[in-house]
Amino acid sequence: MTELVEPRALPETAAQAPPRPGRHRLRALLRRPRLLVCGTLVMLVLLLAAFPSLFTRVDAHDPALCELRDALAPPSAAHWFGTDALGCDYYAQVVHGAQASVTIGLVVTGATFLISMVIGALVGYLGGWVDAIVSRLCDVMFGLPFILGAIVVLQLFDGRSVATVCLALTLFYWPSGVRYMRSAVMGVRSREYVQAARVLGGSNLFVVRSHVIPNSLTPLIVLKTIGLGGVIAAEASLTFIGAGLTPPSISWGLQLAAAKLEISTHPHLLVFPSIFLSVTVLAFVLFGEAVRDALDPKTR
Repeated sequence: MTELVEPRALPETAAQAPPRPGRHRLRALLRRPRLLVCGTLVMLVLLLAAFPSLFTRVDAHDPALCELRDALAPPSAAHWFGTDALGCDYYAQVVHGAQASVTIGLVVTGATFLISMVIGALVGYLGGWVDAIVSRLCDVMFGLPFILGAIVVLQLFDGRSVATVCLALTLFYWPSGVRYMRSAVMGVRSREYVQAARVLGGSNLFVVRSHVIPNSLTPLIVLKTIGLGGVIAAEASLTFIGAGLTPPSISWGLQLAAAKLEISTHPHLLVFPSIFLSVTVLAFVLFGEAVRDALDPKTR
């Protein structure tokens, strides 16, 4: 007869719970070379905006040191990007211009992310008349062009700072995120684990906070990551046409606006801020697309 063998207990490590989905997503992100390259560039831009003095020399590249006798000088060893109309070192101006532009992009993106997450989750989960009212409000906001609406609001302020530009852009940038979050929540609210949480007595607030929102954020994260570059470009566009930031602020939009009067004789005033702005916007857009590809199950 075959002797019965008592099954051995599984090792402690094998009995552990499987890793969370977030760990799998993080590993998927780290295995994407394009994501690492774009992420490195994004981190460099953020470092440039947060600590511009690390990229300039105090003795030669100080945006506050201006000499009128050196006005509109071409690029040289003393002034790598030349000087502007006031004789200020243009390299320092362009480097410090990243701070306002990137700050506006981050603040507007963060604020609209929170607004979209909260409103979109509530609308998608509750439905009914709440969904109808918010959806019609979003339709009205979509009917007003984004840039035009921001221009109208900004005209209410005499001096326009980073805070006022952030306010104007936030007012008209949230509807698309609400739509994305609403659609994701409507697909999640009928899942088995959500229904089980409700049957077990979980309140609507608990179910939305613990189950619905964490499993619906991926489309919104991708949308806002890609859109961050668009916000930076929108700020530069508003400032270029005279509706955005005003001096003494320093931004790429203000530099481009000042360069349009000297573009034929001093093209360096347009070239350098344009390069920094284009590379920054492209970095955030490509980073967002890489995140989308890494988080999309169809591409794994």
